[in-house]
Amino acid sequence: MTSEDQLIERVQKKFRASRSGLRVGIGDDAAVLRPGSGRAELVITTDAFLENVHFFRKIHAPEAAGYKALARATSDIAAMGARCRCFFLTLGLPESCSGTWLDHFLGGMARATRRFGLVLAGGDTTRYPLVVASLTVVGEVDPGKAVLRSGAKPGDLLCVSGRLGEAELGLRLVLKKRHRQKRWARLRRKHYYPEPRLALGEWLAARRYASAMIDTSDGLSTDLGHICEASGVGAAVWAAKVPAVRVPGELQRLGFNPLQLALHGGEDYELLFTVPKRVAHRLHHTVGGVPITVIGEMTRRKKVVLIEQEGSAVPLEPGGWDPFRGS
Repeated sequence: MTSEDQLIERVQKKFRASRSGLRVGIGDDAAVLRPGSGRAELVITTDAFLENVHFFRKIHAPEAAGYKALARATSDIAAMGARCRCFFLTLGLPESCSGTWLDHFLGGMARATRRFGLVLAGGDTTRYPLVVASLTVVGEVDPGKAVLRSGAKPGDLLCVSGRLGEAELGLRLVLKKRHRQKRWARLRRKHYYPEPRLALGEWLAARRYASAMIDTSDGLSTDLGHICEASGVGAAVWAAKVPAVRVPGELQRLGFNPLQLALHGGEDYELLFTVPKRVAHRLHHTVGGVPITVIGEMTRRKKVVLIEQEGSAVPLEPGGWDPFRGS
């Protein structure tokens, strides 16, 4: 690395995609966005992606790290039911990562932009001892149709997309140094390349089916607590209905419990949402190939409980990701 301008140029070359929605992009002091058709509301989210917290440079390939950095932030757009427009990237890098490592990191991120329909609008760069990335993603949604955490009502059904615990299982395999075993490659994929549920989020918002929604970035037990707190309700989760990760018997014997992974494992980036019973019959079993499962019901009693298979109710404490837990 010889100058910041050269680093910016290196970044810019990786993102030669369409500038749709942008009037002014990289190269000025700020980006200028064209208003969406029908004066759509802008949805803006920020996310940090830090070495030794969200990824490990010695373990994670730079392509996967770049893809995941953008996927994490984009999942918040899906959770609001919005469409993607553009993103801003701020990078801090050690000099050793400013060449080939950076090219691969940006290559993974560029792959994500094509997948999610995003365009890079600008950002900033600096030198730093570790890799740090700050992403701001901008989306748009039709007026009044953004889905918030605060709309759940007692009696609403609790639903989730996909299968839970897959990313957590992949992470544990990586940390136990099983990431090089080819037979577990399928189990690691969601950890490396998560898929924000953009199409499903838009589908739910457009039809006003979801009364509240969040993405499972921190784990079901933690993220459900966020919905309950914002909405002033409780929830009963039916253990038998939770779509838990399929764990091979060999790994179950090593202590990998499918239900515990599903309840508390983070970084699945599935959508957890509530649906009023009056519209529940319109809900599809799958949307765009993504399965939807009803796993519980919202309650007046402001507690979150797990209904076990024998029918007993036990408190479901938040056991997912919390960066400040134990500090």
